[in-house]
Amino acid sequence: MKIFVDRAEAGRLLAQSLATLELVDPVVLALPRGGVPVAAEVARALHAPLDLLMVRKIGAPGQPELAVAAVVDGVHPEVVIDEETLHLSGADRAYVDAEAKLELKEIERRRALYLRGRAPVPLAGKSVVLVDDGIATGTTVRAALKALQRSKAARLVLAVPVAPADTVAQLQDAVNDLVCLSQPEFFHAVGAHYRDFHQIEDDEVIALLDAARR
Repeated sequence: MKIFVDRAEAGRLLAQSLATLELVDPVVLALPRGGVPVAAEVARALHAPLDLLMVRKIGAPGQPELAVAAVVDGVHPEVVIDEETLHLSGADRAYVDAEAKLELKEIERRRALYLRGRAPVPLAGKSVVLVDDGIATGTTVRAALKALQRSKAARLVLAVPVAPADTVAQLQDAVNDLVCLSQPEFFHAVGAHYRDFHQIEDDEVIALLDAARR
């Protein structure tokens, strides 16, 4: 099983694999917060601008870590539902709609905090590289990719250090290229594949974005 030292090392290794794709006019999008340190290394190596794609998981009632849906910000916020998990959780569409409104408020708060009024980097005609620190079920990433399909990007690339092989297979058709460094047969949690998997706080996100702009 591949174990990464930390998210920065994972980002540098991802960047080496992405370099072989010869991306034209790339833009790197991070899924905050955990994806930002990975994406910062990718953006630096590709000499690409770094921006955020805000996605919030909607957890099952009483089980916040179990994603029944996810919501992505944008002019037209995108909600993607995992119908099977939603049904098993006993929740319904009304629950998802109510939770989505709360999560969109949190997205607005984070966007104001992290980007401080900076306009989003234009994506039309660009090679867009979506980066996270790993994928478990794929609900959050699926929501992000669905939103990006409206962006008029010339090429859509998903890049993650680690994900279960079956999840990678399910996401393959949603992108032009998928780079995943480790696809373990037995997958427990993303954090199990890192020696340092500390909680990324807001100030670390802000510092990484500021450094990327400089």
